[in-house]
Amino acid sequence: MARGGALGNGPAPPIPRLGIGPYNWNTECLRGDAEAPGWATAFPQALGLAAAFSPELVYRVANATATEVRAKHNSFVAAGRYDDHTGLSCFSPVLNIMRHPLWGRNQETYGEDPYLTAELATSFVQGLQGQHPRYIKASTGCKHFSVHGGPENIPVSRLSFDAKVLERDWHTTFLPQFQACVRAGSYSVMCSYNRINGVPACANKKLLTDILRGEWGFDGYVVSDEGAVELILLGHRYTHTFLETAIASVNAGLNLELSYGMRNNVFMRIPEALAMGNITLEMLRDRVRPLFYTRLRLGEFDPPAMNPYSALELSVVQSPEHRNLSLEAAIKSFVLLKNQRDTLPLRELHGKRLAVVGPFADNPRVLFGDYAPVPEPQYIYTPRRGLQTLPANVSFAAGCREPRCWVYSRGEVENAVRGADVVLVCLGTGIDVEMEARDRKDLSLPGHQLQLLQDAVRAAAGHPVILLLFNAGPLDVSWAQLHDGVGAILACFFPAQATGLAIASVLLGKQGASPAGRLPATWPAGMHQVPPMENYTMEGRTYRYYGQEAPLYPFGYGLSYTTFHYRDLVLSPPVLPICANLSVSVVLENTGPRDSEEVVQLYLRWEQPSVPVPRWQLVAFRRVAVPAGGATKLSFGVMAAQRAVWMQQWQLEPGAFTLFAGGQQPGQQTRAPSEVLSAKFSVSGAARALHSC
Repeated sequence: MARGGALGNGPAPPIPRLGIGPYNWNTECLRGDAEAPGWATAFPQALGLAAAFSPELVYRVANATATEVRAKHNSFVAAGRYDDHTGLSCFSPVLNIMRHPLWGRNQETYGEDPYLTAELATSFVQGLQGQHPRYIKASTGCKHFSVHGGPENIPVSRLSFDAKVLERDWHTTFLPQFQACVRAGSYSVMCSYNRINGVPACANKKLLTDILRGEWGFDGYVVSDEGAVELILLGHRYTHTFLETAIASVNAGLNLELSYGMRNNVFMRIPEALAMGNITLEMLRDRVRPLFYTRLRLGEFDPPAMNPYSALELSVVQSPEHRNLSLEAAIKSFVLLKNQRDTLPLRELHGKRLAVVGPFADNPRVLFGDYAPVPEPQYIYTPRRGLQTLPANVSFAAGCREPRCWVYSRGEVENAVRGADVVLVCLGTGIDVEMEARDRKDLSLPGHQLQLLQDAVRAAAGHPVILLLFNAGPLDVSWAQLHDGVGAILACFFPAQATGLAIASVLLGKQGASPAGRLPATWPAGMHQVPPMENYTMEGRTYRYYGQEAPLYPFGYGLSYTTFHYRDLVLSPPVLPICANLSVSVVLENTGPRDSEEVVQLYLRWEQPSVPVPRWQLVAFRRVAVPAGGATKLSFGVMAAQRAVWMQQWQLEPGAFTLFAGGQQPGQQTRAPSEVLSAKFSVSGAARALHSC
């Protein structure tokens, strides 16, 4: 229980008399086998995967990740290696809500919506763990539980922060996606650094026992974030000794301590607590059982011949299939934010001159984001390298050597741009600017990046300029959005190894590469629209509770190379009994010139709620391919539980509701050209508790 696995804190020791070997619990699998010795396929960062709005894609990425994690684990065990990141138990996925644009860890999340996050979490858990009836390929660990979404370091440290949250916000925003993770069968949950209403998450009985195990029926293990148990004493001053801390956290529901390299850590005080009677032997057995059950289901105690995953060899790592999936995922993650006068896709490029400029144009290091796997250099395509695969002459200038762009060479950029037929400007943030333990100070493009863009537009002298953005937290690109000199803006997030190939495909609109991604989080028009980070009320945050002013780009927004038309929205039945589910159908037509995918989104609005609820709530979505001139009829179900409101418990209420269907949210200032349909339905009967249905 004391050997969660970071540095000298792992591995868990062997038990020779039982034939049990060592095991290291500390593995990161957010989108590929991260931080493990050796190469691994690097899939796009989590926020980019979320922008694809495709649970099926997340499932395949997680499954490919588990294949590589397992194959490398088999090799490590054969060599007697049990150091960090050699095990099969993943501290992934990250299910925190992107509630503030400057939080350093936004990139690791699936965005701002609990429902989207829950759907992608379910796919990740099932994909990573696999479908074998006896064995799991790798085990998931959903984190950081709970009410954790900044700050990292601005204005205060995450290591001592107290998130003061309303009960309603806790249950309607910060918990649902973790419950979905439990329902999907996750073996683990990681408790977070922060306090929740005064009580540290890793010593929080209400969270770890009453909600997680009591209400949700979780029977897996809880692991602490790295050093979080020590911080109960050292950061939060909630306890006075390591012994008292061990007693509080074990009794609250913690199974495994991940400590920052400490061998004589808090959980080494467990024997003393047991001898004093502050922890019972029965409690210890309850805490240890899921640790060994997880290892049992991973196949550790069976003959290898019984477990098909034991046969996976290093040849599957960076396989052509996985490299192709990395490219497909990058293409699907891109969001087209602006495309005036059909700047994209680019027409015939033969013999044309392309200029690619900016600190992200040819620097592999900045394209991956945090918790990134490390692929072989030969498989890494920067924008410049990807564009060099096209039949065009490519000129290049970085302008700044790194994303902070403190030192800028205008002449270098102008020389590369002058005379070019098309100019690609590659700007953004990267882990120099935003990552774990590093919040941003503002929404601005870092350093001299805006000046670089303006100089490129001037030097392009009317030729098309396309802005490619590599970031997670929203950026202030209002100048580019409003200026005619920037023809198109493409949000690329951190696409990882296939960046350049994906960009080349999307710029040309190749088969299967028409952009259809959607923003998984709101981009505010300015920080005056955003409440302070340390304030944990949801009021004024995310599309669900946004203020009256329009954002720069709304959640769910993204343009296409083609046009879509929605018609024939049908709700059945129009009057629902209180516990019944709603059936929805709608017809989607591709009325434009190109085959493409579209992300269909359904939103629910409560017309007469008795308690505060979101303005509207995403209740269904589907990424669907429609050929040019084609039409498809789509069917959805909206569950009764999705109408429930929080009143000390989940409650169903009668009344009027509106359902919206389209390729975006209703009523947005910045929008795609397609319409958003709406239809009303009502719910009859007396109000009742959801659990009684």
